[in-house]
Amino acid sequence: MPLSFRPQLEVRDLELVLVLGEVGSTAAAAKALHLTQSAISRALGQAEERLGTRLFERGARGVVPTVAGARLIASAPRLLGDIKELEHALLAQVTPPRRVRLVCECYTAYRWLPSAAAQLSQRQPDLQLRILTEHTRDPVSALVGGEIDVALLTTGQLPKGSASLAEQPLFSDEVVFLISAQHHLARQKAISAAELEREPLISAYAPPAEVNWFLRSVFGRRKPRLTFTRLPLTEAIVDAARAGMGVAVLSEWMASSYLNDGSLVIKRLAKGPLRRPWRIAYRRDALETAQRLIVALGKSAPRLARS
Repeated sequence: MPLSFRPQLEVRDLELVLVLGEVGSTAAAAKALHLTQSAISRALGQAEERLGTRLFERGARGVVPTVAGARLIASAPRLLGDIKELEHALLAQVTPPRRVRLVCECYTAYRWLPSAAAQLSQRQPDLQLRILTEHTRDPVSALVGGEIDVALLTTGQLPKGSASLAEQPLFSDEVVFLISAQHHLARQKAISAAELEREPLISAYAPPAEVNWFLRSVFGRRKPRLTFTRLPLTEAIVDAARAGMGVAVLSEWMASSYLNDGSLVIKRLAKGPLRRPWRIAYRRDALETAQRLIVALGKSAPRLARS
């Protein structure tokens, strides 16, 4: 592009037309941008003069975009986004990357957690997220010891009175039971605790705290005698259920993706949904990253029920 070519549009012009297109009047735009109405009218007139075309038709009821104005409104978000992305990229070149170590207490989250982490890293080029799966079985101890910065928890409890750690609720998922369509319980509407006690249960390897939560939530204070088959992969758990080897215990967001061919069915606990609450725990010096991760999780995690 020749150096003699200078764009007539400025960033403030793009912001102005976006607001005017949304609110439809110079008075409302003045309020939104904390300016006077005369300043809005003057800025719009100057932009139109520099471009050599009208962007809005003025009327008693407000302003209406012209063809040129409508095209500019449609393009403005992309142009502003490109500028902002360039600013982040330039900043990343001169700012040392922030390294944040992340883990999840439940293996089921690793199906969608990388997507949330990647989305966050794209928006924050100076941020380097590392998922340390080796701390999955005891993320709280890793947080306390400073080996990780952020953890997604289902059952683990932070030590009381910790000044360096904080947490907040995220969402909940539902634990369900996946069985073969040929299983003798397949025609029932739901499964009772007594029926579960008589069936082999198939699950992933879970931390002791999560196992205790499951037993307490399903059986109360009673200590049932259960037979567990523990497998390391979700596909293996599902295939074992499909083969009629028992009842698979899975998060609903995992189990629902295996129902397409009709060979498996989901059953819920007869006494009501088995909701598992999730929390995000973090070291206080990682507060900003934790808050940004919460936003990314809301877009990446599947079928979440808010707590």
